[in-house]
Amino acid sequence: MAEFRFDDVPVLETTGGKLKGYFYNGEYIFKGVPYADADRFQMPKETTWEGVKDASSYGFVCPLMMKDTPSAELMVPHRYWPQDEHCQNLNIWTKTLDSKKKLPVIVWLHGGGYFAGSSIEQVAYDGFNMCMHGDVVVVSVNHRLNILGYLDLSPFGEKYANSGNAGHADMVAALKWVHNNIPLFGGDPENVTIFGQSGGGMKVADLMQIADADGLFHRGLIMSGVSSASLLPSCTGDGHAIVAALLKELGLSEDEVEKLETVPFYELANAYTKAAPAIAMQGGYVGNGPLVGDYYKGNPLDYGFREHAFEIPLMVGSVFGEFSFMAAEYDKTKLSKEEAKAIVSAVYKEHTDEMIELFKEAFPGKAATDLLAMDRVMRQPSKQLAKLHAKGEKAGAYLYDFALEFPIHHNKIAWHCSDIPFFFHNTDLVEVCQIPETGERLESQMFESFMSFAKTGKPGSDKLPEWKAVTAEEEPTMIFDRECELRYNFDDKLYEKIDSILPPFNLMEMMMSGENRIQH
Repeated sequence: MAEFRFDDVPVLETTGGKLKGYFYNGEYIFKGVPYADADRFQMPKETTWEGVKDASSYGFVCPLMMKDTPSAELMVPHRYWPQDEHCQNLNIWTKTLDSKKKLPVIVWLHGGGYFAGSSIEQVAYDGFNMCMHGDVVVVSVNHRLNILGYLDLSPFGEKYANSGNAGHADMVAALKWVHNNIPLFGGDPENVTIFGQSGGGMKVADLMQIADADGLFHRGLIMSGVSSASLLPSCTGDGHAIVAALLKELGLSEDEVEKLETVPFYELANAYTKAAPAIAMQGGYVGNGPLVGDYYKGNPLDYGFREHAFEIPLMVGSVFGEFSFMAAEYDKTKLSKEEAKAIVSAVYKEHTDEMIELFKEAFPGKAATDLLAMDRVMRQPSKQLAKLHAKGEKAGAYLYDFALEFPIHHNKIAWHCSDIPFFFHNTDLVEVCQIPETGERLESQMFESFMSFAKTGKPGSDKLPEWKAVTAEEEPTMIFDRECELRYNFDDKLYEKIDSILPPFNLMEMMMSGENRIQH
């Protein structure tokens, strides 16, 4: 039977006040720990409380702009939680409360773009197994999202300075709380790794571009989260037009801007949803993402890395299929060579033979029809980011590509979010990851690589070939699959040919059409 304790777990004296968690099966767990507080559209401030804070329940998550609809739960199982805009809280898993231990600290930044998600949204986000098997302290963070975290009201008053980056300021506040308090939980504030997937991966790169975060983290893992301008253009300009339109939609004058602080959230969100499209169509600022300026220096692919960012070792990767979520209309395992060619030719027409040949060179052993599921969103920008970082010649940048096939929809190739359980050591929580002779072995390889990176700045495992860093000339990529291998510039020719044939990929257009839709 697992061991549970509460009454004899010591009360900790944090910078905010007294805190009491619980002990379960070898770990101390603290949930819903407040790290800051903020009025709407304003910067986070240190928070304090009276008495002993019970940290045995998860805290509120940020309200979402639209209702969640459970879907594809076998592929990406979710958890849904009460919402409130006072959501600046974090969760901690640790084996020890001995401040002398100085264990590596791993901080999770959730996905969902800049507008959705939470620290516990996916079942695989649970930090228990990572803490237990990695001998690390795990922290996951909630922060403000969407228009609560990213709407610039600065033209309407000094009190709203940097409101366009409030969500990022929350994350910086969380990292400051970790820096000041994590020794109480056995963690080393001088060895902090931040990692995130999708929007969470974007947040990792973003924090490298914010001077206020310097020294608060020391390594970064970006999972399927390198944004290019074609996917998510940087937010520039200011919020005068969108806020004026929002006020008009609500029947308020510009002198009444402070009333936006108390308008019920869903009334505010509905008004924004009506006001924003016209401004966005004209290329104007509408928020819902960090604002480039003095505080946040912008996407490195657009604006270059800050000098300090070159000192931070990076792991950067993507998955083979990314946004190819829908089940195929055929069983690829039973297609004849001619049938597979006919399916591919519907897309590549007279280029079909050449494309299949290039694909087989890049991905030997994969079905020809997997070519149609290849990611055109994350892999190429991930390579560009790693190469850009390598130019600094101060810390390593390491690439991976997760190319596993799963026992669903006739050996479906890896999709967006499917690598998360492996890095968290949580495949036992996700049914579709149960792959005989492969699932546990690959989990061990990926998890050990990540833990090595968190502890040394270099990923590796005695179960893998040596993982070399990207250089100006070479792009070594660790292929995570049934058999793992390090390959060099293996898909360059394939992507070059795809891009010469097909129009640029438009993710937003695909999502709006309803194809391949999934919660993530």
